[in-house]
Amino acid sequence: MSKKAAEHHKKAAEHHTHAAHHHGEAAKHHGSGQHEKAAHHAHTARGHALQARDHSEEASKAHMEEHGKK
Repeated sequence: MSKKAAEHHKKAAEHHTHAAHHHGEAAKHHGSGQHEKAAHHAHTARGHALQARDHSEEASKAHMEEHGKK
């Protein structure tokens, strides 16, 4: 795997980890009735999920550049 693809995979994993954390915080705050805090964490989680998706797509592109369409 290319260094470029590997770095994108690593970044995608990091963003997924951050998203999971924020989803957990959103659940905690929602359960305690703190809906504004819950919404903030849910929104932040969504942002990390989108960034993870983008890195995943870039990793796929890098893989295709290195190995072609086999």
